[in-house]
Amino acid sequence: MRSETSFWHPYADMGSVRRSEHVMARAEDVWVWDTDGNRYLDATAGLWYVNVGHGRPEIRAAVAAQMERLEACSAFFDLANPPALELAEALAERAPMPAKVFFGSGGSDGIETAAKLARRYWWEIDQPTRTVLVGRTAAYHGTHGFGTALGGIPSNQEGFGPLNDTIRVRHDSLQEMEQAFARIGPERVAAVFIEPVIGAGGVYPPAPGYIEGVADLCRRTGALLIIDAVICAFGRLGTWFGVERWGIEPDMIVFAKGVTSGYLPLGGVMISERIAEPFWREPGGPIFRHGSTYSGHPTCCAAALANIEILERDGLLERGRENEQALLDALAPLAAHEFVSEVRGGVGTMAAVQLTGEACERQPRVAAVLALAARAAGIFVRPGGTAVAVSPPLTATPEHFAMIADGIEYGLSTLYEDVLLAA
Repeated sequence: MRSETSFWHPYADMGSVRRSEHVMARAEDVWVWDTDGNRYLDATAGLWYVNVGHGRPEIRAAVAAQMERLEACSAFFDLANPPALELAEALAERAPMPAKVFFGSGGSDGIETAAKLARRYWWEIDQPTRTVLVGRTAAYHGTHGFGTALGGIPSNQEGFGPLNDTIRVRHDSLQEMEQAFARIGPERVAAVFIEPVIGAGGVYPPAPGYIEGVADLCRRTGALLIIDAVICAFGRLGTWFGVERWGIEPDMIVFAKGVTSGYLPLGGVMISERIAEPFWREPGGPIFRHGSTYSGHPTCCAAALANIEILERDGLLERGRENEQALLDALAPLAAHEFVSEVRGGVGTMAAVQLTGEACERQPRVAAVLALAARAAGIFVRPGGTAVAVSPPLTATPEHFAMIADGIEYGLSTLYEDVLLAA
């Protein structure tokens, strides 16, 4: 038996993890079990994605049946397959604007696709100076080149050298967004990237009128509005793509995670007819020379189709909105703890517990330490910088929310007694 793992984990302190992996063995609905038989409430839905819950036999059956027929097939050039065609139609029918669908393998792929297409679109219509991409503080847009450049979490950008032609503005200031346009020159702005609710950066719901204001700014200046709905779509905010709650029609929507509930890797971009038009107009026109090996993967698309059917059949799409207040109410009492500065949520089934500056100063890895303590109480939460976040499967109930709150409270008490007082 190896004394240490050969598996390099994402976002991991491998010096610690190399001999101390926590290995998960099985899952069902909101529960996961490790190889020692310990059960945990998965308050993270995997990584913001298991919207329909773990272990759905319908998705397993759809995947197995598709593998019997056609497990994989390239979608480059003129090739297609029935699940990819059916899924593209299903997503286009549910989109908030007339749209085409470009498939990839996940959210980072989708951001890369949207950023490249935004610049290529402007180049194609003879406005090549529109190259600046605008992101926001606290935002997370994946780990590829453009996503790393656009993100607003500084630690995710350290050590990679100069990044692309991007800027970041405060996530909660429409005025600062408008000032950035004026400073750069609106004729140079290609696109603005927005998460309807900032997810991995700390669960920040938008200020009233903010999203509508950015949409209006983009309309007035011609800049493209790109919605990163990787976390917020497929019921997390109670609608198909999350952004419908604000009544706007973006130019592109990046999706992933909940499209298959994480059962298989899949993502993509919903692309408005306006942006698609130069490339679809006529034979011999421009080609968007971009795509991933597994674009339109038939087995992944079959999983997504089964997942969409479950979301509709079981009423889970609406649950993301129906349960948003119940989740926030369950966590709200934690704000009374001396190491908690704020509990955020109320827009979708997702929330965060923000830790105080004092707690962060006394223990720089405070969120990770808290998450480990909550795990010891049987609850998986997601650490992120100075907060812990939760986004349980949409099958979760208020009873589960109370358990999540209890687990975080146990983590806070352990943090106080065993770490911060000893520091």
